Amino acid sequence: MTQRIEQNNNPDSKATELLAGAKKALGMVPNLFSTIAHSSAALAFHVNGSSALQHTHISAALREQIAVSTSGFNGCDYCASAHTLLGAMRKVEPSELALNLHGKSYNTKTQAALTFSRRVLETRGHIADGDLDAIRAAGYTEADIVEIIATTVDTVFTNYFNNVAKTVIDFPLVSTGKEA
Repeated sequence: MTQRIEQNNNPDSKATELLAGAKKALGMVPNLFSTIAHSSAALAFHVNGSSALQHTHISAALREQIAVSTSGFNGCDYCASAHTLLGAMRKVEPSELALNLHGKSYNTKTQAALTFSRRVLETRGHIADGDLDAIRAAGYTEADIVEIIATTVDTVFTNYFNNVAKTVIDFPLVSTGKEA
């Protein structure tokens, strides 16, 4: 399918600054960033939100696993591809990441986080008390729970954006198996 929102080849000065920061941090400017760059405000929203989440109590690996699971739920091949690569860079095994795409994990504590994240998505945040009881029983703190929600919702933005834009995937392809 043809990309519905093209990459911005002439971003404004604020977007140019943010794209330069992304290139410095990542060694490249992902197509997602150059496509969002039509709006420097939206690009700043994404970059600043993702940057803030680098300082969570939950691990970088778990953040990537939640992002993979969320991307699988939302059928976003772009984000599934990007976060699978980032998860592997965080030493998450490929077989684990393949399970995460479907909201599953070999690890019981990780499974609790993915289950909670999926419940947030399925219920649009209207979770039951039992969902909170289960995540707490798995050993997650209140701060961890807030960060799981934040990671889930941050990923929803890019999932929805990429699903609308049909952003060209510039990572090794991971298919969610969901067609648009």
